[in-house]
Amino acid sequence: MSSSPGEEGRLPEAAPNHNTPDRFDSPAQTEATGNTPGDLVSPVLDKASPSSTTSFEIVDMETVPAPYREVQPHWFFCQRANDNTSWLPFSREDSDKLERARNSEDEGEVVVAVDGERYDVHVKERKRYAVYWEQGPTQVRRCTWFYKGDKDTRFMPYSEDFSQSLEESYMIAVTLDEWKTKLDFPTGETVILHNPKLIMQYQPIGMQDEWMTSPSEQTQPRTVKRGVDNISVEIPEGEPEKVDHLVFMVHGIGPACDLRFRSIIQCVSDFRSASLSLLASHYKRAQQDGQVNRVEFLPVNWHSALHGDATGVDEDIQRITLPSISRLRHFTNDTLLDLFFYNSPTYCQTIVDTVASEINRLHTLFKQRHPEFSGAVSVVGHSLGSLILFDLLTNQRTRSGAREGVPSGESCQLSCDTLEQTLTRLGLQQYLDTLQAENLDLESLSLCNDSDLKVLGIPLGPRKKILKYAKRKWFPEDCKKGTVLLPPGMQCPLEVTNDQDGNQSSGVTPQQSQFHRAQSITSAVDYEYFDMGIGQTNGGIAKGQVSIEYPQLAFRPQTFFAFGSPIGMFLTVRGLKRIDPNYTFPTCKSFYNIYHPYDPVAYRIEPMIVSEVDLEPMLIPHHKGRKRMHLELKDSLTRMSMDLKNNVLGSLRTAWQSFARLPSAAALPPVEEGETTIERNLEETQASAAVTASSESEEKSADFWTKILEWPRALHMHYFQGVCEESSVSAEQGEQPEIKVGRLNGGRRIDYVLQEKPIESFNEYLFAIQSHLCYWESEDTALLLLKEIYDKQGVAFEQPQQ
Repeated sequence: MSSSPGEEGRLPEAAPNHNTPDRFDSPAQTEATGNTPGDLVSPVLDKASPSSTTSFEIVDMETVPAPYREVQPHWFFCQRANDNTSWLPFSREDSDKLERARNSEDEGEVVVAVDGERYDVHVKERKRYAVYWEQGPTQVRRCTWFYKGDKDTRFMPYSEDFSQSLEESYMIAVTLDEWKTKLDFPTGETVILHNPKLIMQYQPIGMQDEWMTSPSEQTQPRTVKRGVDNISVEIPEGEPEKVDHLVFMVHGIGPACDLRFRSIIQCVSDFRSASLSLLASHYKRAQQDGQVNRVEFLPVNWHSALHGDATGVDEDIQRITLPSISRLRHFTNDTLLDLFFYNSPTYCQTIVDTVASEINRLHTLFKQRHPEFSGAVSVVGHSLGSLILFDLLTNQRTRSGAREGVPSGESCQLSCDTLEQTLTRLGLQQYLDTLQAENLDLESLSLCNDSDLKVLGIPLGPRKKILKYAKRKWFPEDCKKGTVLLPPGMQCPLEVTNDQDGNQSSGVTPQQSQFHRAQSITSAVDYEYFDMGIGQTNGGIAKGQVSIEYPQLAFRPQTFFAFGSPIGMFLTVRGLKRIDPNYTFPTCKSFYNIYHPYDPVAYRIEPMIVSEVDLEPMLIPHHKGRKRMHLELKDSLTRMSMDLKNNVLGSLRTAWQSFARLPSAAALPPVEEGETTIERNLEETQASAAVTASSESEEKSADFWTKILEWPRALHMHYFQGVCEESSVSAEQGEQPEIKVGRLNGGRRIDYVLQEKPIESFNEYLFAIQSHLCYWESEDTALLLLKEIYDKQGVAFEQPQQ
């Protein structure tokens, strides 16, 4: 099986391994070797060519051969992106689990959960399947031998059959200490074992040109390495099995989430990797003590359901799309139209139902795979996804069916009475069975109008009683004086108009005011009929936001994080002037609005709650524990210019006053005693004025010029010392407790702004689009989420030493 340096030998084909699916003629083998199944002719190598064995005799060899040791395998999985194929390693923990499963004696298929139990590997099938989202199966390989060409950037693994043949030849060469062995394989590859550290593969070229004469020009050399420890590959760290917190992340418009046109799955994977890295650096001691494990992030995809075959919307849009600028129109149809779909009564319901059902499905599946999980759950929305979650959380119901967070004297809440108690109080208990047959409760009954109750067969008298009761419960007197308090706290003033008789009215008929406003109140962001100030008709009010049925989530979110969110803009467009400071989500008690300063889609929330105070947003600290250098320099220059401006203007003003009038003590800044002779000269001047009037003018003149010579020093003491005192006062004020901003985030601040990068500060327009898509890879954003999550668990982060 071996040949001497002067001979040309051939290694017989190794017996195939029937336990593995890879074959020499399989697509995987074709991909690994670069050959087609028809390349079965072995090339003939010239001994004198540079590629022959004599070219590598300069390598030093050990006098005593090392004993043979079996190669340690490592498991990889295949990843395809943009027609490029790459093999990525599993973590060492997952690789060891796969190796143990392969060596098990189970006859059936063995399934191993990997990557934080987000994927399942069918070991005998050599396939990896996604658990939480739709994704095609990817190939898995047990790797021992690797190759890399001159133009390759990373080592690629051989197929398992090919690796086994190489390992057998290597074992013989080490055992017999016979090197410079050439191995010819039926697929056309030639591998030369020069020594344990130098192994080369030569791959034949299918078409040879006439001017290619030497064998080195007719072959493509590859470097061959044995074992994963001998190649440059980054093996990821394993994830802790226990999960402390679960986060669902909802994407915005379009199927792509960043400038590289990656899906929500890939972007969430990057965000998850950033969080694991930050946990290892900022919660290192807590991890060692077992207080911190990891946070699981799961993507929520609703775009595919909206643009799938079930709705048929893409076909309908395509029929009316113009043929010109096709790529731009395709981008518009696939991305920007999602904004219009969300304002459509048909597709808005589809989007909301998809988001809620997908979150509930993922939550149920996660609980099944992690039965020991006892942590809380949070939600994250990016761009339009944040608006979807805002509307969804606003319309969640508590167990009692009533809204929380609004004082009883200021809200338009339903009574805590049941439907039976309400009908009994009204003397209409005979209609209880009729209403229960339609699954109506108090909240749904308040949504009914006169025609709805008439269809149920309820006479006119009882209908009026029910409608009057609903009006009184939903519209107390303090809710009808200019402002409707939309539960749970959204407010919008009624537009008051004058009729022909000069009487003031709200522009609606009593019937519309009785029912249509009630529908808006039941669903805080659900204004089916709402006075937007436009589209006025003789019949009353034009339609605003569509009315849909909001599904309920299977859990109570702990925190809602909004990335680059247009919530504030949409609420304003819907006619909301302000948010009641007492308002809070029915089932979620924390809300953070996170945005980049150059994000063109992001809007603030706090000015809608606290309009009388101009609050600057909270600056998100850098994950390395400092403010970015260019921002510090910018702030320093700003303070310096302001101080210089104030001091120069003050100095000029003082000098002008001194020259423009008789000198007086009030004209100049006070000078401390002991540092100047101004006060003494003033007293001497007054004494001399009492003695002789002739010397008064001389003394005043001397006193004037003394002040002129002393005022620069006095200005320094007055202005610059004042600036220092003001700076110390500002620093003390910065340490005071933060201002309360309503109950939407438990009294804490809501708007948080990221620090722009130095290159972004040169041209904010150039990086506007990137700023809207930067959150998925922002370590500062990930750290803010981790701090909020673990602060509620009583675990503080530690800033690593730089």
